[in-house]
Amino acid sequence: MQKSYNIAFLTSGKSMGSNFEAVMTHIQKCNVPIRAKFLIITRADAPITQRAEKFGVKFIFLDDKKTFEQKLLTFLNKNNVHLIVLAGFMRKLSEDFLQKYPGDIINIHPALLPKFGGKGMFGMRVHEEVFQMKENFSGASVHYVNERYDEGKIIAQRKIPIDHCTSAEEIAKEVLKIEHELYPEVIEKLAREYLELYK
Repeated sequence: MQKSYNIAFLTSGKSMGSNFEAVMTHIQKCNVPIRAKFLIITRADAPITQRAEKFGVKFIFLDDKKTFEQKLLTFLNKNNVHLIVLAGFMRKLSEDFLQKYPGDIINIHPALLPKFGGKGMFGMRVHEEVFQMKENFSGASVHYVNERYDEGKIIAQRKIPIDHCTSAEEIAKEVLKIEHELYPEVIEKLAREYLELYK
């Protein structure tokens, strides 16, 4: 039986799931055995569930903050998950959890870290700050998750010109296109490296 690279997605709130869809679309087309084992949601009415159903990915509702990490660890271990993919997940994972989980955890940030990162810097807040600072370039960064917001080791970045953008909303649209390319590519790369190492 062929070994697979198992991933799980974490999302929170009313995440729409466009990055989740981009990743799932990519892994269905690429010739690497990547398996999406489950998606964690923290709201039963999260719109991302419709996308999960479309791709046949099981979603699990975990809303109790006190037991969240312990239950999550149980699901991760049971499913032999190698990589956690944050997709609109806003909670901070504890140091205890980060030490207990043996796999990697990655996140995508809608700016060129280390600029425009840190606590409270997510979504449109990032693009509004970039626009106000009159930046000529922005982009997306995929990084490992550690105990501090947006400070984990950067795996990959993609830079785009935004000097033609006349609003934060325009920047957001341009950066989202890049996110949808970069995140799936990084996950495929990590899967290839893992499967080569442990074949």
